[in-house]
Amino acid sequence: MDEGMDACAVKKAAQGYEKEMTRFLRDLIRIPGESSGEEGVIHRIAEEMKAVGFDKVEIDSLGNVLGYMGEGERLIAYDAHIDTVGLGEMSNWKFDPDEGYETETEIGGRGASDQLGGIVSSVYGAKIMKELGLIPQGTRILVTGTVQEEDCDGMCWQSIVNEYFKGPEDARNQIEFVISTEPTDGGIYRGHRGRMEIRVDMHGVSCHGSAPERGDNAIHKMAEVLLNVRDLNENDAADDKEIKGLVKMLDPKYNPEHWEDARFLGRGTCTTSQIFFTSPSRCAVADSCSISIDRRMTAGETYQSCLKEIEDLPACKKYAKDIKVSMYMYDRPSWTGHVYETEAFFPTWINKETAPHVQALVDAHHALWGTERIGADEKAMSTRTGRPLTDKWTFSTNGVSIQGRYGIPCVGFGPGAESQAHAPNEITWKQDLVTCAALYAAVPGLYKPENKDGSATSFRQELTGNNIK
Repeated sequence: MDEGMDACAVKKAAQGYEKEMTRFLRDLIRIPGESSGEEGVIHRIAEEMKAVGFDKVEIDSLGNVLGYMGEGERLIAYDAHIDTVGLGEMSNWKFDPDEGYETETEIGGRGASDQLGGIVSSVYGAKIMKELGLIPQGTRILVTGTVQEEDCDGMCWQSIVNEYFKGPEDARNQIEFVISTEPTDGGIYRGHRGRMEIRVDMHGVSCHGSAPERGDNAIHKMAEVLLNVRDLNENDAADDKEIKGLVKMLDPKYNPEHWEDARFLGRGTCTTSQIFFTSPSRCAVADSCSISIDRRMTAGETYQSCLKEIEDLPACKKYAKDIKVSMYMYDRPSWTGHVYETEAFFPTWINKETAPHVQALVDAHHALWGTERIGADEKAMSTRTGRPLTDKWTFSTNGVSIQGRYGIPCVGFGPGAESQAHAPNEITWKQDLVTCAALYAAVPGLYKPENKDGSATSFRQELTGNNIK
């Protein structure tokens, strides 16, 4: 560890704030905070930042809260989205998700893992840095509590980059790296797949349901498309397959430049998530049908290739004159009323294992906790034992904008478990809060900017041609 840093002191300080972190997290769980409704959560975070000694706290036009610690030209940032998904079917919950609960080791409630614990650990990690003198000279620490991530990953950081900096290049020059505090099951994550939200619209002609042959049923035509989409996701890539499955991108034959990164991130997927239709009545032929597709993208895939794959499906070609394939846009107002319109395209990104910001987290973990993932109990370790310390997320994060869109180095380490995200009976572990706060405090002093070689990126997906900032 850095000569000016005492690992035992860092761990002791983090452990000493377990009760405060538990209290803070339980407070946040009790405040409603679904996407676009995060106002109460944001103000509670700002209150805690001021109480623990942040030098500056502000709320931006979108409603993100930004807290600064220290002075200097360069920034090291910690990001936590603080919005949550809904509760789903209440009968699946064994406890009140809004009130939550606490045991000796666990905290339960909506947002416990995804991902209110992240803002708790980063706020107290910054407090520990200040108290122990761990903020490097010339560096400011930025902790962000960001909104609307569950609705539109990364849009919050698009707003931050374009409100607080003179665009992406200026942000890259000032921000050394960002630690995403999304749950990582005790691991250090250096990337993840991207995603797109694709819409397919099918045109039909209505008529009376008693004589369907007089019309053109859009639902029937879309049914053929749906089966093709299923095949795209489930088929292998054998030569005899008319529709080759997305697994093909793991094969050097189909992805010669990026198949290794694709195997690390995992294959892309294609999921029909919604279906809509219009019809004059329940006794009429449907005159339109539309579906939404959640498309997860691995290394080597582009937004153009993903759209073309849908357009080239046999059913889409068959009904080419009646079909439109497009990408969704997002324009939902934030809790402040501000609208940041952006495309529903969230780029894939992956870091080199040797990138200095990734290595800083690895070095911190080795110094504080050793080379293996740790956890509070058997339940926590069930998703951690045997997995490499450095890995990747299954889902998407704000990293799609931080590194995917803007090229600002990003890396992940956060309390909780991926499997708890969006699930009923969501929990996290008190030890994870402590572990993360300690690591967050240790990282700035271990980061070696002199080891930057011009690019931390192993793969970063190209952007669309849209004029999106």
